[in-house]
Amino acid sequence: MTNGLSAGVQRIRSLTTRGMLVPLKFTLGTSAAIVKAVPLLLVDLLNEDGVTGRAYTFCYRPSGAVAISSHLFEAVDLLKGKDFTPFDVTQTLSRQFALLGVTGTVRMALSLLDMAMWDAIAQMQRVPLSSLLRSSPKSLRAYDSRGLGLMLPDRLAEETKTLLESGLGAVKLRLGYPSLSEDLAALNAVRRSIPRDDVAIMVDYNQALTSAEAIRRGRELEKEGIYWLEEPIAHEDYEASAAVARELKVPIQIGENFNGPENLLRAISVQASDYVMVDVARIGGVTGWLHAAGMAAAHGIEMSSHLMPEISAHLLCATPSAHWLEYVDWADAIIEEPLKIHDGMVLTSERAGSGISWDEAKLRRLETI
Repeated sequence: MTNGLSAGVQRIRSLTTRGMLVPLKFTLGTSAAIVKAVPLLLVDLLNEDGVTGRAYTFCYRPSGAVAISSHLFEAVDLLKGKDFTPFDVTQTLSRQFALLGVTGTVRMALSLLDMAMWDAIAQMQRVPLSSLLRSSPKSLRAYDSRGLGLMLPDRLAEETKTLLESGLGAVKLRLGYPSLSEDLAALNAVRRSIPRDDVAIMVDYNQALTSAEAIRRGRELEKEGIYWLEEPIAHEDYEASAAVARELKVPIQIGENFNGPENLLRAISVQASDYVMVDVARIGGVTGWLHAAGMAAAHGIEMSSHLMPEISAHLLCATPSAHWLEYVDWADAIIEEPLKIHDGMVLTSERAGSGISWDEAKLRRLETI
């Protein structure tokens, strides 16, 4: 196999994007919103070698898909007619979009472009992306993040039983009810529905609390043996998050909203959390993830993924301090070969590239954006 970086020079021929609205199997109520369908943006990036790199991301709002797509087409126009590696593209486009701001939908557009380029490189070398990154496809520890939103305890109990049928050894519970007693009732409903002692429960507040309330509720929740307490307060207030982490025994988890590796470094520098989890579409694609993974490993911090498990699995395989894969099945509605679960682990695709290819028959059944 040739060196991945030297073989990574590409010249872009064309770009295609499609916004799709994918209904969820489990309605996901969080402290921020009730989600019944998710907007996904699909990207096909054809290079002059005739290879199509693919990627997708969760856009949060339908308007996000429109904005990201617009940025993508402008970015590709800036690159046409020239040879680039993904590292070159990151530097070039970050400068081109600097005055607009490389954040939000701009960051996500550049991340998608990077992801598609890396997918194409791995395809051209006929290896899985994880192998291109000097690792190999592995079985990964994962938690089920498809459900357990804000709802009545009886419904939580039933949904827990359904989620456990996947065979995974952990689930994520969303909290942020008006009172601590309601949070505890929800947690107890989930725990009573789990027949085994070895199933971990992660708790996510989706930034619902003040620092004082996070400490008050966290002290009670840590008595219940939860695995981590995720984003209890505003995600960007790293100093306040550090104060919460100092007061609690339960590990604090943040990072899905890190805007590029530089924000991860800022969080680490003030000890804002015990764990980090990064979103490949917000951290800067594969290139940004590799930088972030190096930073996390250098500081001895375990790193998990956020959404997009198909490509995130490959990246966790190559992450020295890899922790947990967040598993959702949203892409099952758009791809030919969904991720497989075996013996309680998620199997990383062994196909060339990221393993993502669109199922056009499935796509025809979905609403477009």
